[in-house]
Amino acid sequence: MASHDTGLPSFDGLRVQHWHVEKRPDEVLVLSLDRAGESVNALSQDVLIELDGLLERIAIDPPKAVVFRSAKDSGFIAGADIKEFQGFDEKGNVAGALQRGQQVFQRLAQLPCPTVAAIHGFCMGGGTELALACDYRVASTDDSTRIGLPEVKLGIYPGWGGSVRLPKLVGAPAAFDMMLTGRTLSASAARTTGLVDKTADKAVLVDSAASLALKGRKRPFKQRFMGWLTNTWPARQVIAPMLLKQVARKARKEHYPAPYALANTWKNTGGGIERKLAAERKSVAKLASTPTARNLIRVFFLQERLKSAGGKDHGISRVHVIGAGVMGGDIAAWSAYKGFEVTLNDREQRFIDNAMNRAGELFTKKVKDESKRPAVAARLKSDLAGDGAATADLVIEAIIEQAEAKRGLYADVEPRMKADALLTSNTSSIPLVELRDDIARPAQFAGLHYFNPVALMPLVEIVQHDAMAAETRQRLASFCKAIGKLPVPVAGTPGFLVNRVLFPYMLEAVTAYSEGIPGKAIDKAAVKFGMPMGPIELVDTVGLDVAAGVGAELSPFLGLQVPAALAGGAEQGKRGKKDGQGLYKWEEGKAVKPELPENYKTPDDLEDRLILPLLNEAVACLHDGVVADADLLDAGVIFGTGFAPFRGGPIQYIRETGVDGLLERLKQLQARHGDRFAPRPGWDSSALR
Repeated sequence: MASHDTGLPSFDGLRVQHWHVEKRPDEVLVLSLDRAGESVNALSQDVLIELDGLLERIAIDPPKAVVFRSAKDSGFIAGADIKEFQGFDEKGNVAGALQRGQQVFQRLAQLPCPTVAAIHGFCMGGGTELALACDYRVASTDDSTRIGLPEVKLGIYPGWGGSVRLPKLVGAPAAFDMMLTGRTLSASAARTTGLVDKTADKAVLVDSAASLALKGRKRPFKQRFMGWLTNTWPARQVIAPMLLKQVARKARKEHYPAPYALANTWKNTGGGIERKLAAERKSVAKLASTPTARNLIRVFFLQERLKSAGGKDHGISRVHVIGAGVMGGDIAAWSAYKGFEVTLNDREQRFIDNAMNRAGELFTKKVKDESKRPAVAARLKSDLAGDGAATADLVIEAIIEQAEAKRGLYADVEPRMKADALLTSNTSSIPLVELRDDIARPAQFAGLHYFNPVALMPLVEIVQHDAMAAETRQRLASFCKAIGKLPVPVAGTPGFLVNRVLFPYMLEAVTAYSEGIPGKAIDKAAVKFGMPMGPIELVDTVGLDVAAGVGAELSPFLGLQVPAALAGGAEQGKRGKKDGQGLYKWEEGKAVKPELPENYKTPDDLEDRLILPLLNEAVACLHDGVVADADLLDAGVIFGTGFAPFRGGPIQYIRETGVDGLLERLKQLQARHGDRFAPRPGWDSSALR
C-alpha cells in the first residue's frame, strides 16, 4: 500500500484520511475506519465522502471481497455525527445529508463483489445501516458488542436506508421491535433474528468475515420467506395498524411523532428501493425539524455532558453501605453488580437478608450468563458487625431520614474509616450543613443521592457544601460514571435539585386530590403534558410515608402547606404501592384507578396547577445557584424525574413557551387559588430567554 508525503494512507492514488485500506493474501480488501482526531468512530460527512470515493474505485476494479471493520478498540461505529446533524438542521439541509448517506450505502449495496461488516463493540444507527448495506454481517461474541438503531430516541428514525433494508432482512416484526424501541441486540440475539450471519471470537473476527465473504452463505428459507412475506402490500396493511396500536400505548403522537411516521411510511410505500429510500428521506427530514427531535437531540448532548463529568481515577474499590432498606440495599446490590466489593450493614440481620434476596433477583435479571452470577453475588457481603467500614474507600449512609440519627451514626463510624475514605449520605432532603458539624473530615463528606428504583433511575445528585473538597466531588463523579449513573453536582440546600423541583408538583397534585378532583383525572392531565407517570400514582410509588417526610422537611423552606392526606404521615398498611393501599389500591404492582364519573369535566386549569409550580421552583433553583447553569438543571430534572424529554427540560420549555405568557398564567392561578402560585425569584433571568 503506497503512501503520500503527508503520511496519509492512499488507495490507488486516492488520498484518504479516515479509512485504512489493506489487501489480504486471499485478495480480500479490508477497509478499517479510524476517524482522525476522534476516540470514537462516527459517520461524519467527510467520512462518508471519503468512503464514497473508495467505493467508486472498488467498483471499477473489484477485489474478491470487501470487509469493513473498525480500527478503534472502542467499538465499530457509534452512528452519525449528531453534532454535525444538529448543524444541518440549523442550516436547513438535513435532506441533503440524508441523501448523501443513502447514496453511499446504495453504492456499497451494489458493489459487484461480496461485502461483509465485521462488528465488534457498539454498532449503532448509521453503523448498523452500513452493515445492513453489506451482503453479510459477522459479530464478535464479546459482551461489549451491541447492535441497534436507536434513532427514535432522537425523535427521528433510520434515514440512511435502515428502515428500508432491516424489515426485508429480518422480517417486519423483528425489525420494528428494534426501530420502535431503540433497543440494542447482543451478537447472539442478532444471530437469532437473522441480522447477523455469524458470530466469532474477536481475535478471528476479520478472518471469519473474509472466509464468509469468499464462501458465501444462503440464508435459511424461513428467514428469507418471512422477510418477503411480512413486507408484501397486504401484510403491511395488517401489520402497520397493529404496530401503531402498540406505539399508542406508550407514546402520544403529538409528543413523539417518529414511531408513527416510521410505521406509516413503511405501510404506504411500495415499489423499488429508490422509491422507498426517497420516502424514508422525505419523512426523516420532516421529523428532524420538529421541536421533539430538536429537544431530544439537546437531551442527548446533556446526557453526554453528565457522562463526561467524571474521569476514571476515583480510587474506590470497596464500598460499605449502612442501611439495608429499599434504597440502601439496592445501592449496595447495584454497586456489586457494577464490579465493586460491597459490604452491607444494618442493625438487624433480617433487614440485610431481605436486601440480599432482592440483590439476588437483580443479579438474575441483569447477569444473563448463569455461570457468571456466583462471582457477582460474591462481591456483595452481609456485614451485621459493620467491619467493612474500616476497609472501605467509600461509605454510603442510607438510614432513616432524621438528622439526629445520621449525626449519631457518623460519630460512630467516621473514627473507624481509612484516612482517605469518603463518607456520604443518601439523604433526599436534609441540608448537609445540618449533618456535617461534628464530622472530623468535612472535606471528604458529601451527599450521594440516588433515586428509586436504583436499577432504573440514571441520575445521582452529588450534594455539596462549602467545606467539601473539589477532589471529593471529582472522585464521586468518577464513581458514578463507573456504576453507569449520571452525576449532577448540586448545592446542599433543602431538597437539593430534584426533590425541590418535584415537591411543589406532587404537593399540588395531592392538594387537588384533597379537594375532590379524582386521582385518575390528575394523573391523566400530567401524562397528557408528557410526564411518564401521574403525580398521584407517583406519590403512592414513592410511599406516602416518604412523601410526608420530605414534605415536613421542605414545606417550611418553600413556604408551602402540606395537605391533610400527607400532613399526618401515612397510616400503617396504607403507605402506597409497598402496602397495596395508598391513595390508590394496588394489585399485582399496578394502581387500580377508579373510573371517572360519567360526564366528568376536568378543570380547565388542572394542567397549569400541576406543571407551573414545578417550573416556578425550577426558576427559583436556578436563581439560587442550586446548579451551575440552566443546562445542568434541565438534565437533572429530566433524568431525575422523567420530566417530558421531548420538551427539553423545564428551562427549555419556559424558553419555548415564553416567559411572559407563563408568568401571566401563574398570576391567574395565584388570584384563583392562593399565594402558593406567586412567581418565585428568577423569572427576570436572561437564562430564560
